[in-house]
Amino acid sequence: MPAPDAIEGWVRAALAAADGLPGPDLEVSVMLVDAAAMKTLNRDYRGKDKPTNVLSFPAGELDGLPGDEPRPMGDVVLCPSVVLAEAREQDKPAEQHWAHLCVHGALHLAGYDHVEPGDAAVMERLEVAVLGEMGIPDPYEARESLN
Repeated sequence: MPAPDAIEGWVRAALAAADGLPGPDLEVSVMLVDAAAMKTLNRDYRGKDKPTNVLSFPAGELDGLPGDEPRPMGDVVLCPSVVLAEAREQDKPAEQHWAHLCVHGALHLAGYDHVEPGDAAVMERLEVAVLGEMGIPDPYEARESLN
């Protein structure tokens, strides 16, 4: 399991790279859940009845917050058993996979998505750039070499 300060660093790096976010005073909740809880969330919110690695739940606009309070961005939910199984299956260091998924989840909170191919390319380029600044190789490279 990564240390909380590592998770915080990965999320901060992603948000710092995202376009259009208002300053550094942002708040993100990162939760770790078991496979049963993740399966329920994935089923209820995405219609997929299986656990997944990461889900993001943007907070949306919140009116009436005092000006000196951090802006809540939302929640990133990770499932350690899925993350670790994927790292093994993909022959990646677990910490690098954790970093990738934290960056990925945080970018979703910042408004990026990968539904359309063009949007996916933008999001993936940003993920690769953020991870590269941390010395983490392109997590999509193995997929590219298979094509």
